[in-house]
Amino acid sequence: MIIAGLEKLSLIDYPDHLSAIVFTQGCNFRCHYCYNPMLVLPKVADNGKYGQESSSYISEESFFSFLEKRKGKLNGVVITGGEPTLHKDLPIFIEKIKGLGYDVKLDTNGTNPELLKSLIADKLLNYIAMDFKAPIDSYQEVVNVKLDFLNIEKSAKIIRESGLKYEFRTTVAPQLIDKAKIEEMGKFLQGADKWFLQKFKSETDLVNDEYRNLKTYNDKEMDELVEVAKKYVSFAKWR
Repeated sequence: MIIAGLEKLSLIDYPDHLSAIVFTQGCNFRCHYCYNPMLVLPKVADNGKYGQESSSYISEESFFSFLEKRKGKLNGVVITGGEPTLHKDLPIFIEKIKGLGYDVKLDTNGTNPELLKSLIADKLLNYIAMDFKAPIDSYQEVVNVKLDFLNIEKSAKIIRESGLKYEFRTTVAPQLIDKAKIEEMGKFLQGADKWFLQKFKSETDLVNDEYRNLKTYNDKEMDELVEVAKKYVSFAKWR
């Protein structure tokens, strides 16, 4: 596993858990608003601004040594990215984490339904958070790569039928997502358990520099988007 970062304690990323967050390197999307360009891009760019040198990666040995020492203090591990399901050794990696007694939450963009199905069948996951980026017709505009939306549909169905705790989440940038699109997305997610709308953060390095310092929704506007989302799912909130 290529581990690009580790947050040693989080009180909010895994519901009802004290967790550590492990960040995997690499992603198959290039979402304009992504504020983790160093995790998304596999190499350091020519200008040195994006990407991450392999010398700064965290070894698995170091990571698991950390988890050993935190037994009894932490009870969960969040695996995020980048996109964790790009890594073929993800099942083995999770098995080792579970073997130490930790619950595992996986963050995914839903592009690898077969691996997701396998992880669930092997009882390697306790919680899943899937990014749902946009309505079908707008997905490619947001993720900035060609994709097969059927994989997104399959993953959403697998998660909803898994019996596990889960959430969908959508980053809402005014340039890409408005009320009408939330309405469309809500129809797709009809009956889902949880849907979180996430504020677009523009005052930081982004995958697409043209989005830096652009307008974001204010709190009132976020409240209004959530009211639309609430029509379709059991629980909706913004963060």
